[in-house]
This record gives sequence, structure tokens and C-alpha cells, in this order.
Amino acid sequence: MSKEVKRNSDIRVRVGLNEQNIPVKISWEAEDNPNGTGPQEVKAILLSFFDRETKDTLKIDLWTQDMQVAEMDRFIFQTLRAIADTYHRATQNTALANEMQRFVTYFGEKTEIIPKQ
Repeated sequence: MSKEVKRNSDIRVRVGLNEQNIPVKISWEAEDNPNGTGPQEVKAILLSFFDRETKDTLKIDLWTQDMQVAEMDRFIFQTLRAIADTYHRATQNTALANEMQRFVTYFGEKTEIIPKQ
């Protein structure tokens, strides 16, 4: 597999802040967005970058002031589930990915996103 860049794709995030620098509007758009063109408004973003040289994770976590706790619970539940899936796809470590999913289930039950089993 070649490491030569054949094309680029930009992802743009726009954060509207109020006078206290609190996010009140967040939108994103990408040239390759399968959901259509133009900016899409969202209530929260979690964005992580792994630094090539320092091996540190740099992250941006933002949410609008109108995001409800129940919405944040659901957002984190879905994000944790996706992280466990991504970890499994990247490492093929089934045992640890399953343990991660167990925690996701626990989180979902505690926040009442999913029924207790």
C-alpha cells in the first residue's frame, strides 16, 4: 500500500462563542460527507489527535450550552461503543475489546440508555 498522497479532503469545524467564550453553536462540513453538502449543526464534538513525535494525544472536547445531560450521556455511550469497535478493528485484541464493551454496557445501564440485563 502506497504512502503517497493522491488527494486531500478537508474537514472544517466552526465554533460560535458567546461573550463568555462558551460555545453556543457548533457546525462541521466536509467535502466527502455522505450526509450531504454544507455545514451540519451539532451540539458536541470530541476530536483527538495522536502526535507523531511526542506520542501524546491532543484533544478538543466542546459542547453547546443547550446540550442536556441525557444527551451527553447518549453521546458518551455511543462514543465509547465506537472507540471499543475501533480498538478491535485496529488491534484485533478481542479480549480487551470485549472488556471495553462490557463497560459500555454498564455505562448504558447506569445512564438508562439501555435496559438492565
